[in-house]
Amino acid sequence: MDDNEIPDLSEDEKKLFADLMPEDLTEILDTGVNRRHFLKLMTLAGGGILAAQSAVAEQLFTKPVAPTTELTSAAIENGVEVAMNVNGTARKLTVDSRMTLLDTLRERLDLTGSKKGCDHGQCGACTVIVDGQRVLSCLTLAASCEGKRVKTIEGLAKGTDLHPMQEAFLKHDGFQCGFCTPGQICSAVALIDEAKKGDASYVTGDVRKKAGSVQLSNEEIRERMSGNLCRCGAYPNIVAAIQEVHSGKPVEQTFRFSA
Repeated sequence: MDDNEIPDLSEDEKKLFADLMPEDLTEILDTGVNRRHFLKLMTLAGGGILAAQSAVAEQLFTKPVAPTTELTSAAIENGVEVAMNVNGTARKLTVDSRMTLLDTLRERLDLTGSKKGCDHGQCGACTVIVDGQRVLSCLTLAASCEGKRVKTIEGLAKGTDLHPMQEAFLKHDGFQCGFCTPGQICSAVALIDEAKKGDASYVTGDVRKKAGSVQLSNEEIRERMSGNLCRCGAYPNIVAAIQEVHSGKPVEQTFRFSA
């Protein structure tokens, strides 16, 4: 098959996509099954949802994935040019004016470390740092980042040397499934900078008093990180990791076991 040829779908395959992925059906019929569609279908298969259509799904899994095509201005509705610095590299691309920063990072720049969790700004899995401030990239328009500096989890390490916060998360087991970890770490890195600048939080005693660097208690770390949710419940380990980087002193690893 030619690399640019879109594989035809049988009627059964079209029905399978119409039943399970109706929101993607038009795109699939126009451009074929791409990597994102394939992974989504694999997820459904792993959950046992495809049991009744296993024969049709098996046919789909053996078909070639449609090649990813570079989007042009003419192919993008409401396209706008956006130039920004991402992890130290100047990037310029055309995006839909309604496209979020998260989708731009993942779908257009292949920076998939930032995760799409709730897609409503409630879980913090998509947190990145823009001009030194942590933002929820699922609620931030890519067009609003014109001329700004964006740092994602991929940009924290220097070569093979991990960022101190990444090392602390490893030391203190600050993650389990790891899905929320990129957002947790980006948020924690920005939190340290906020404390150095003396930014107030909900538990600050006197918000009118602008002090210098803030010495964070565990309670204040929990408050400042409250926008980042962890379904695995690794919160004590996350707080310990942040406290160690913030204080510059080793934090004892404590593990509680039931008798």
